[in-house]
Amino acid sequence: MKITRKDVAKKIIDYLYHRITLQELVDWAESSMMEANFESHDFETLRDIVSRLGLGDVKAYGLTWDECEDFLSRLGYHARLIVTEGSMKAAAES
Repeated sequence: MKITRKDVAKKIIDYLYHRITLQELVDWAESSMMEANFESHDFETLRDIVSRLGLGDVKAYGLTWDECEDFLSRLGYHARLIVTEGSMKAAAES
């Protein structure tokens, strides 16, 4: 199965929403790089992004919000962050 822009974006989004761990993202990226079965018209972009995701667990490289935002932009997506105030009830009870 060919890996598409949508597949890569979904993995990044799942990571940002904490649906998958960094290790799961890295494992997926490493496996995808071994298969190297990217859509041909986006091959370079997909390969570059996925190869970088595969280094996300290396302390010297890490994976930042800015990088994720850039990757999503390169894949045709726009990241938007919404921050809301959490409940103070939990803090008051402790």
